[in-house]
Amino acid sequence: MRDKFPNEVSGGQKQRTSVCRALITNPDLIFADEPTGALDSKAATNLLGSLEHIRESREATILMVTHDAFAASYSNRVLFIKDGEIYTEIHKGNKSRKQFFQMILDCLALLGGDTDAAR
Repeated sequence: MRDKFPNEVSGGQKQRTSVCRALITNPDLIFADEPTGALDSKAATNLLGSLEHIRESREATILMVTHDAFAASYSNRVLFIKDGEIYTEIHKGNKSRKQFFQMILDCLALLGGDTDAAR
């Protein structure tokens, strides 16, 4: 990849390079817009684990925008936006990532259903 121009590498390679460039300065705040969008499942899981480690070890804040419930499950807090407004939020607390993932899925099911009953 070192001998290639940006237009000669894959979307996943571009995405991983962008993450490295963003993290090299040890920022306190990291913006991640669909960080796993162009990655295969193994690379996505590795990236999410790395972001989780950075959040914990460096006490960095990560603001991630994603449509991927699996990616969101690596967070401590998830805000759900519907029609341009914050609809609801959930916190991981002391739940496992698997339990938090299920909470995210349950909330997404409510968002897709009867909104009057969900509120």
